[in-house]
Amino acid sequence: MILLCGIPTESPLAMVAEALADSGREFLFLNQREVADWRIAFTATDDGLSGWLEAHGRNIALADVTGVYPRLMDDRELPEFKAAPDGSPFRAHCRAQHDTLSRWMELTPARVLNRARSMASNCSKPYQAQLIARAGFSVPPTLVTNDPAAALDFRRRHGRIIFKSISSVRSVVREFDDADAARLAQIRWCPVQFQAFIPGVNVRVHTVGDAVFATEIVSDAADYRYATRQTGTAAELRAREIHAELADRCRRLSQQLGLPLSGIDLKLTPDGEVYCFEVNPSPAFSYYENHTGQPIARAIADHLAGVSGS
Repeated sequence: MILLCGIPTESPLAMVAEALADSGREFLFLNQREVADWRIAFTATDDGLSGWLEAHGRNIALADVTGVYPRLMDDRELPEFKAAPDGSPFRAHCRAQHDTLSRWMELTPARVLNRARSMASNCSKPYQAQLIARAGFSVPPTLVTNDPAAALDFRRRHGRIIFKSISSVRSVVREFDDADAARLAQIRWCPVQFQAFIPGVNVRVHTVGDAVFATEIVSDAADYRYATRQTGTAAELRAREIHAELADRCRRLSQQLGLPLSGIDLKLTPDGEVYCFEVNPSPAFSYYENHTGQPIARAIADHLAGVSGS
């Protein structure tokens, strides 16, 4: 039995569900919007875990779950949660079920893509950058500061620079310009991460177990996800072959971070150096698969099912 956890219409989950259905594998979609229907409980002893999950008219033993793919939004942001009065039984039930599910996912021997304890490295990009460097990748010269003078000095030393959030919350990467310099005093209220601009080709690498999928992104935007907004032209994505040594480095990096599933953001420079910006522990791979046809969802379904080589 495989569990998919989140909102069924969310693209990555929907694509994995389709891949599981096409391969005839048994799975249960734990729909967050229907949390009122959940009941989950488990016990941990020296002999292991035992427990059960009741949801959507089904009752399964947690010991029968062999794979879990969670893409859970903050349950406190669910419309159902927000609509419930403070202190209501529904709010207490919702929090208890999500808390129990999260704790079980940290302990279960099932394959989980990915566990919260491993995903936590992405909550601080400067910290994760240190782990990336230890794995042998180059990282851009970086400054995290709330001092405008330090930021301007960093710009003088490196010329073209970009800036972005230091947290795991998605932010738009932008190239620093004179208009940004004029409002630089605002960073005194919130530290910002500045990095030297690295010329070259953007490549997103998805790892799924031992499987590696590389996508080249053609765009002049500082953040190709928002290429149309930044340059007026959408990014072009295409599948790309990477040499075996780089593929192995990506696998090792994912393994060292404890992430069976990852989205690794690379820049390949004209002189052959490989820079790594960050590793996304919950990548929205659907964006890349929809543009390239790479079978990432199928690889995730295979990995969850424990298929050899995935």
